[in-house]
Amino acid sequence: MDSRTRQGLLNALSGKVGKRMDTLLIPLELLCCISRTEFSDKKAYIRWQKRQLNMLAEGLVNHPAVGFGESGRKTSEFRILLAKIEESEAFPPSTGEVQRTESLKSLRDIAIPLAERPARGDLTGEVCHWADGYHLNVRLYEKLLVSVFDVLDEGKLTEEVEEILELLKSTWRVLGITETIHYTCYAWILFRQYVITSEQGILRHAIDQLKKIPLKEQRGPQERLHLKSLHVRVDGEEGSRDVSFLQSFLSPIQKWADKQLGDYHLNFAEGSMVMEDIVTVAMIVRRLLLEESDIPVQSSTVSDRDQIELYISSSVKNSFARILQAVDKSDTMGEHPLALLAEEVKKLLKKDSTMFMPILCRRHPHATIVSASLLHKFYGNKLKPFVDSAEHLTEDVVSVFPAADNLEQYILDLIKSACEGENVEIHFRKLNPYQIESVSGTVVMRWINSQLGRIVGWVERTLQQERWDPISPQQRHGSSIVEVYRIVEESLYHSPRTTGVAVMILPYKMAFNPLGIYKTVDQFFGIKVPMRLTELNALFRGIDNAFQVYANHIVDNLASKDDLIPPLPVLTRYRREAGIKAFVKKELFDSRLPDQRRLKLPTFCVGKSMDDKSKSSTQKGTFDGSRKDINAAIDRIREFTGTKIIFWDLREPFIENLYKPSVSQSRLEAVIEPLDVELNQLCDIIVEPLRDRVVTSLLQASLEGLLRVLLDGGPSRVFYPTDAKLLEEDLEILKEFFISGGDGLPRGVVENQVARVRLVVKLHGLETRELVEDLRSSSGKLGADNQTLLRILCHRADSEASQFVKKQYKIPKSSA
Repeated sequence: MDSRTRQGLLNALSGKVGKRMDTLLIPLELLCCISRTEFSDKKAYIRWQKRQLNMLAEGLVNHPAVGFGESGRKTSEFRILLAKIEESEAFPPSTGEVQRTESLKSLRDIAIPLAERPARGDLTGEVCHWADGYHLNVRLYEKLLVSVFDVLDEGKLTEEVEEILELLKSTWRVLGITETIHYTCYAWILFRQYVITSEQGILRHAIDQLKKIPLKEQRGPQERLHLKSLHVRVDGEEGSRDVSFLQSFLSPIQKWADKQLGDYHLNFAEGSMVMEDIVTVAMIVRRLLLEESDIPVQSSTVSDRDQIELYISSSVKNSFARILQAVDKSDTMGEHPLALLAEEVKKLLKKDSTMFMPILCRRHPHATIVSASLLHKFYGNKLKPFVDSAEHLTEDVVSVFPAADNLEQYILDLIKSACEGENVEIHFRKLNPYQIESVSGTVVMRWINSQLGRIVGWVERTLQQERWDPISPQQRHGSSIVEVYRIVEESLYHSPRTTGVAVMILPYKMAFNPLGIYKTVDQFFGIKVPMRLTELNALFRGIDNAFQVYANHIVDNLASKDDLIPPLPVLTRYRREAGIKAFVKKELFDSRLPDQRRLKLPTFCVGKSMDDKSKSSTQKGTFDGSRKDINAAIDRIREFTGTKIIFWDLREPFIENLYKPSVSQSRLEAVIEPLDVELNQLCDIIVEPLRDRVVTSLLQASLEGLLRVLLDGGPSRVFYPTDAKLLEEDLEILKEFFISGGDGLPRGVVENQVARVRLVVKLHGLETRELVEDLRSSSGKLGADNQTLLRILCHRADSEASQFVKKQYKIPKSSA
């Protein structure tokens, strides 16, 4: 075939020396020069002849560069002649050859004038080449360009690509190819090959060619006129329309790129680098098409940033729809679909921000904000009906609200990080907040109020059912406080996180045991429902009130310290003849016995005060009420315990019999042994943090008892100045008992407590004259008040002292 074509062209050029070859009607010349006899197969000849006739029709009739300028008469004649040439093959050889020859002669007479019409209206004197028609030229050039691909690997260019492209330049004049047409066609066949092979290297070559396509102002005037003349009618869904050369090649590229980028989450899930190249293609092609202003394109009024937003909007919408469909079909394993949807949307946002947004943000700085805002809106539309219907703290609410709030917070953080110093509030105001915290707070507040009301009722019923029996040292708390904590734990298991106070129960002999609710507090966090400080404070107040109710009830049922202390004897002055036994008997019968109903000695309750460390972990003022009541209860019980041991349990050896009938005959050593027994029992069951406080109370009560004996011991007790030395020794014994060689209370604490008694002992050792002078002058030189001095004089075995108090204070003598 190559040999026939070469020979045919040589025959056609014989006798036409100096004439340009591109002016020849090559298919017509070949039809005239090559006969049927040169083909061994008739069918092959018919196919060849049909191809030449089609070429003529394409170049001169179907897609001419210049119109005929008159009616379609010549066109009709031309088509009739083409048909006759084809029909001639069906006739007998003699008849057929005659018709073929005549038809070719007539065809030449019509074709030559058509091929030599003035070309494109220019003034250069050139004529229209027969093959200047848009479709034929370009399709031929496309076929030539395809030779750049490796026949063994369609995804690669052949090694001789540069030589091939240089060779193809020789066809530009023949086919009417310009630089713009070349780069456009080359970019097209490269891009089409990428779509077929998915080889990114081919795509990069296509981008390089697209970048080389000259803009309108970069083209010469003849090329602009030539390109302006090239049009084609395209049939589409919206009907047929005329498009320019650039539009015919670039619009399909733009359409394909837009489709890919319109769902980039799906199409580029595995390769963000490919997406970067496709975005580049879309933006270059978009810029070139916008230049075709003579025929406005649909997107001519849309900026590049707007186009990126369209990609984001479309892809986010498609991705959200797929996630929604997947969630609807999935087995949620008890998790609410909205909670699962929130998790999936968050995953999508994370993938967005790491894979896709860095690419899109190069052309739209707020791409991340656009994507995040859209997903916030889409999820919000699904969430709103659920939020509007939420009235109670159900399992669904507990599942959905934290997930939705977490998603919204993630979106807000994403937007904030993308603002880069801009006013983030502008973007926040465009969002429609989920209002999770507000709705959740209302639901939680409703639930908390209901639960707290039940808690108080349960606590009160628990207290009424408590049996205040002695408890072993191994069980250092009453059953009621265990029940109170159980109530708090179970009732508030799904409540918001809070902090607690450590409360301890004090059974018989003050067994302290902390049952802190810190574990319960952690359980409060089992629910992650967001809320405001208002709900948290309401919970705090409720727990605070529950413990106040309990602490106040225990204190209300605790006997008064005054119930344990015998009333003070009537103050009398010393009388030698007084009968001690009579006075003792009278005191015993006059003593006011405590109310047994309120004493409740076997067991009682106390709370442990907060140390600095625990206070720092709570919100300021959170549990002030219960802390105040518990600390008050501690002080009440601490004082009560010491008073009970000294004035009740040790009343006979200490309060009634110490220093009777005289100091020398009844020393403090007799009290130390029973006091030691009581202290050991107390220390066996007391918890370490409260040991010193409770033992200090016992020390204080012991000193109060000693002062009671020294100053208000009644008419049965008298003291001599010489007793001061013995009293000082007893005081030292008591002091060392509580210091216990360093195992007891700190020496400084004991010394401070003993100081007030030491002064009284010192006063007992002074002469009567010194006491009287200080009392008369009220100078306070001795460091004591008048009442203390008066009581020492009343109990002094001295007539001078007795006469003084009789004369000055009218105090009667003791009587049997």
